[in-house]
Amino acid sequence: MNKVILMGRLTRDPEVRYSQGEQATAIARYTLAVDRRFRREGDQQTADFIGCVAFGRQGEFAEKYLRKGTKIAITGRIQTGSYTNKDGQKVYTTDVVVEEQEFAESKAASEGNGGFTPADRPSPSVAAGDGFMNIPDGIDEELPFN
Repeated sequence: MNKVILMGRLTRDPEVRYSQGEQATAIARYTLAVDRRFRREGDQQTADFIGCVAFGRQGEFAEKYLRKGTKIAITGRIQTGSYTNKDGQKVYTTDVVVEEQEFAESKAASEGNGGFTPADRPSPSVAAGDGFMNIPDGIDEELPFN
């Protein structure tokens, strides 16, 4: 099975090209900076920079909505390849072919204000001092468990 799940931030705006022919297909390339789970000595967070390519509708989505610094989650598959560069040297490539991509944080959080403001958060109705929320009558029929 070849399945990849990543969450990270774009290091730059996606580079988008369109294939030739009657039905031009969008091909978007971008790099995700994915934090490593563990830190190295010196307590510096390290990241891997992973090349991603999205075709068709996923490429169009990347072109329209993704920008440098956007935090996204993707699923896809690893694809390897090779080509000979203009100097005659063989170059090996490894990319993640994006099958799904979605935003991993709100637009407000990505702009630095942390998402919701306190005024946006609903305040739960709490019964007199016992710390529990009031449950509306008749909700038992809607719950998936009893």
